Amino acid sequence: MVDRLANSEVNDRRISNVESCFGTSGQRLRVPGRVLVGEGVLVKVCRKDSKQRQFFLFNDVLVYGSIVISKKRYNKQHILPIVHLKMEDLSDDGRLKNGWLIKSPSKSFAVYAATPLEKQEWMMHIDSAIKNMQAGNTQGSPATAPVWIPDNDASKCMVCERTQFNLIQRRHHCRNCGAVVCGGCSSHSYQLSSVGKRPVRVCDRCFNKLIAGKANNPNVGPPSDQLPAGEDDSESSGDSDQESEPAVQTTAPTFYPER
Repeated sequence: MVDRLANSEVNDRRISNVESCFGTSGQRLRVPGRVLVGEGVLVKVCRKDSKQRQFFLFNDVLVYGSIVISKKRYNKQHILPIVHLKMEDLSDDGRLKNGWLIKSPSKSFAVYAATPLEKQEWMMHIDSAIKNMQAGNTQGSPATAPVWIPDNDASKCMVCERTQFNLIQRRHHCRNCGAVVCGGCSSHSYQLSSVGKRPVRVCDRCFNKLIAGKANNPNVGPPSDQLPAGEDDSESSGDSDQESEPAVQTTAPTFYPER
């Protein structure tokens, strides 16, 4: 499929259209050997709420962004390399149905499809892309980022289990495990290789584990007793929940034929 479509005019036109929809805010997507496998809308669980996001599955990357105008304009582009992706099935839970986890070293989150069939199609095509990219790859995949627990799922600190969240006691997220914690239980920061060179907020529980394992783990950096200036959960959450977004009439995803 990749060899046949990579240099085809129809594939180039599809990718050019995706680029134009992101405009100058997005990265260049037309690179040699890249094929657009499929696209569609999925509901992504963000920090404060669940939001519709437009997803584009390529043979080598998974791209998604916020919907400004359906099928015409997107922003807040995110690009995840396929080779390091992992998936984990989620059981239906009340109103949350047809979901699974998408995990990568830089970002992990839950998504939900509109129907069981759409979920099956997405997972099948993503899994196929992962296997194709990992074929012949002798290097192991790095650890994946934690899935952040949504704010609404935690009324009190998940570490001390005492502090109740309110206007004064704010919620914070541990960048190492994804738990929702209070400020008192997340006063330390640590340099995590999956996040970058800047120390980030971690809960006390993870901080103690990271310190204890530092001698045997070269992938984590030095600890810090204080959070960096300006450290805020919203900076690293990836998707803003503060802006109003247009309602999107969802349609079935499109997966392109192998020709």
